[in-house]
Amino acid sequence: MGFGGKFWDLLKPYARNEGFDFLRNKRVAVDLSFWIVQHETAIKGNARNPHLRLIFFRTISLFAKFGAFPVFVVDGTPSPLKSKARIARFYRFSGIDLSSLPAADYGVSVDRNHKFSKCVQECVELLELFGMPVLKAKGEAEALCAQLESEGHVDACITSDSDAFLYGAKCVIKCFRPNSKEPFECYHMSEIEAGLGLKRKHLIAISLLVGNDHDLNGVQGIGLDTAVRFVQNFGEDEILNRLHEISSGDTSLFKFGMKSADDLLSSSDEILLRTKCSHCSFCGHPGNKRDHFKSSCEYCSTKIGDACLKKPEGFKCDCLACDMNRKEKEKKMRECWQTKICAKIAMEPNFPKNELIEMYLCNNHGAFTENVETCISWGSPKTELLVDFLAFHQMWEPSYIRQSILPMLSTIYLREMAAEPVKSLLHDQYEFDSIDRIRMRYGHQFYIIKWKKAVPARSGVTYATPSEESNSQDDVIDVDESINQLDELDVPKIHVDGGCHFLLTDENMELVQAAFPQEVDRFLQEKEQKESKRRNSESLRSGGRNKKLESPGSRAAQLTMTEFYRSTKAQLQTKPEEGLAENADNGGSNPTSKGKRKVSTPSLPKSVRRRLLFD
Repeated sequence: MGFGGKFWDLLKPYARNEGFDFLRNKRVAVDLSFWIVQHETAIKGNARNPHLRLIFFRTISLFAKFGAFPVFVVDGTPSPLKSKARIARFYRFSGIDLSSLPAADYGVSVDRNHKFSKCVQECVELLELFGMPVLKAKGEAEALCAQLESEGHVDACITSDSDAFLYGAKCVIKCFRPNSKEPFECYHMSEIEAGLGLKRKHLIAISLLVGNDHDLNGVQGIGLDTAVRFVQNFGEDEILNRLHEISSGDTSLFKFGMKSADDLLSSSDEILLRTKCSHCSFCGHPGNKRDHFKSSCEYCSTKIGDACLKKPEGFKCDCLACDMNRKEKEKKMRECWQTKICAKIAMEPNFPKNELIEMYLCNNHGAFTENVETCISWGSPKTELLVDFLAFHQMWEPSYIRQSILPMLSTIYLREMAAEPVKSLLHDQYEFDSIDRIRMRYGHQFYIIKWKKAVPARSGVTYATPSEESNSQDDVIDVDESINQLDELDVPKIHVDGGCHFLLTDENMELVQAAFPQEVDRFLQEKEQKESKRRNSESLRSGGRNKKLESPGSRAAQLTMTEFYRSTKAQLQTKPEEGLAENADNGGSNPTSKGKRKVSTPSLPKSVRRRLLFD
């Protein structure tokens, strides 16, 4: 939750959608409770144990597809103030008098319900089998996430709780959509400061005014827009002190601090304000209406001797006296508004709560005694234990679990090969064979790596026959980009080709380049040769088609009637004997008429020549 009101709507214009490589090789702190609640709400009733299912697939996506190093953080014991706020939220619409609730006392807290705690424990067990670091906070998980980022241990936080900004977070990822072109919706504190002029202590003051997870009410009668407008009048270093002063009833310093250089008037300006200046009711400018009818005033742009122009609807005079009068009215309205806000703050008992301010500004939210760096480390997945865990909780087939984990195992393998090239096998079964092709997915390119099985297959592993996609000879394949609400990955399939078993996985191109540079160079050279051959064959085919188009028959077919007639006439004039000889060979039938057709002379009329030619 976080702020009261629609705080995320206020920040929406400053959101930035980031692409696939935003978190590559970066550390990111994940609020585990946020993921669990989000997943339970999204697919409740549509899958078995949705919290385990989606933590499983999202962890693989974050680690393998996006190349990030996640650090998961779980909530600790909630503060007494939040415990009371949670009870008040539960009974808000029940009609029970909230004043009868016991006062918050440190040392007494209300834990989450047993069902949710069980879900968290199961997810922690799953993540530890993955080899992911899991840290426990003293209180709020988003507080520890923000502390890790502010101290430089991680580069971003994944949470939808806006309180992360109050604890000092600089980059918050509110939405994480694995199956999209822009999977991360990020909010950067630097852009919020530039757009709204609000810094960390400003946000703390706003949360105190409008309410938060620890105090649902805030100050009665003050909403989000009013609170933002109010705190923008102060600097970050003074805002919290001013709230204490206003709450104590001392508003003199407040009023002085609100005055700017434009608000301070000189003695001559005050005399001018007190002096009444008459205005023409026709044109609206200073002066007498009778004088303006005789000749136009200096403010109206008319010819000499003409009257002034009639003032338009909504006209406002911009003379010095009117301008100063408007500023004075605006100042009085602003002071009246500020006085009302101060009165509301002064009426609120025990405001602002010092324990809340100290909690937000505290930099010790971890429940561990060791150094943070020693607690943050990534190990290899314990495959067989993962198989047993998920087969028990999710009823999945062991072969399906092993194949689903392979993207994470292949990513770890490529990172190790890039750091220290050694001769080893992926998952103790597969060796690198070749780069099959390039795959386009969600606007991002991947290498499809072909792994060859080097040892006999384990029991229970199923094999798939070669699909149309695996037999395709295209270098770049684009796949369907439909959104998967369960965040599932494409499970790698084992293909059989020539009696050998191969596994195809999608891998990051830069990671493959670092692990197998020679194989990448060979693949690119072969691809260039294929492209060259393709271009040559296309040029040969196009050349053959051009030759056919340039044949004599095709050229004759393109002649106009006049050109065709002249060319035929020239042929008949140059070879009259050939026409007579051909006539004789035809048996001498009607030699006179045929001879005349072949040996036409220019003395014949044009209509006769045309009839002899085309009859």
